[in-house]
Amino acid sequence: MLTINKPQLDLLEKLCNAMSVSGDEGEVRRIVLEEVKPYADEVKIDALGSVLVTKKSTNKKAMRVLLDAHMDEVGFMIVADDGDGFYQFQTVGGIDERHLVGKQVIVGKDHTLGVIGAKPIHLTTYSERQHSIDVDAMRVDLGPEGKAKVGERATFATKFKRVGNSIMSKSIDNRIGVAILIELLKNAPKNIELCLSFNVQEEIGLRGAKVAGYYFNPDIAIVVDSTPARDLPDYEGKENYTYNSKLGLGPAIYMANSSTIDDPRLVKFLQDVAIKNKIQYQMRQPGGGGTNAGAIQKIRTGVPVVSVSVPHRYTHSPISISRVDDWKNTLNLLHVALKNINRDVLKK
Repeated sequence: MLTINKPQLDLLEKLCNAMSVSGDEGEVRRIVLEEVKPYADEVKIDALGSVLVTKKSTNKKAMRVLLDAHMDEVGFMIVADDGDGFYQFQTVGGIDERHLVGKQVIVGKDHTLGVIGAKPIHLTTYSERQHSIDVDAMRVDLGPEGKAKVGERATFATKFKRVGNSIMSKSIDNRIGVAILIELLKNAPKNIELCLSFNVQEEIGLRGAKVAGYYFNPDIAIVVDSTPARDLPDYEGKENYTYNSKLGLGPAIYMANSSTIDDPRLVKFLQDVAIKNKIQYQMRQPGGGGTNAGAIQKIRTGVPVVSVSVPHRYTHSPISISRVDDWKNTLNLLHVALKNINRDVLKK
């Protein structure tokens, strides 16, 4: 079984602290390229900026298995300079505007530190306080010395932390998936042709995955992501029966979501692998959300797909929380599954 030790934690920290807002994924792409080149047989950067990696099999008739993880994160784009260090911005991807006021951000390639500001509560009317503040009424404040260019990206300034069995960071969605794919490449089995897509622009419409899936034309695809856990107690402190996944219960195997009905043959195969190898897992409850599987399954003549995610809380916010054990169990479920998969899985 594979483990999560200091090298894996250091890599995830580097990935999470990088800024890689949709459409400008260069920082994470450079990290990925540095990690994968020593282990890959082929590495390609496509026209959109996704990193496409191939690890060939010793078997000429081997299955082509695509593993997919997106490099991008939600964030902001600077759209206008108001002068005196104030900048208008728009959100990139699905961000809850209630999180924004007073949050520190980093802007541009130099990671210039700023803060999202708005009218202070002392100066607001009662009517204004009954509604969330619109992004148009907020500004990124870099101070008089801070400079940014229109079109530059920004993201939350939160730094990665390990607290016991927990990971706390921005952009766990989906740097944890990127880290898993890198580790699987380093421990790639010989029985399959392993194709890896580290793709762009997932948060704004699954764009990179569609192109990458078309390029690889795989026999099957497994999308590795980070899913929002809805596992807080309800407002009365009772047990929450409406969860979709929970922290601490292992990888979440999808059955269906807003964009995909996962292939039942692959769902069963992953369940069987987990049970046989005593790897803790959970079933991600249907409804809401989506992954790159929704784009990949519809390319060319169709691709059998399944999604597997590491659960986390507080998605698309300044800080999310995941468990190291869930990360480790997700890594091992996929590692064992890749070593045992064959074409008979699709005959069942």
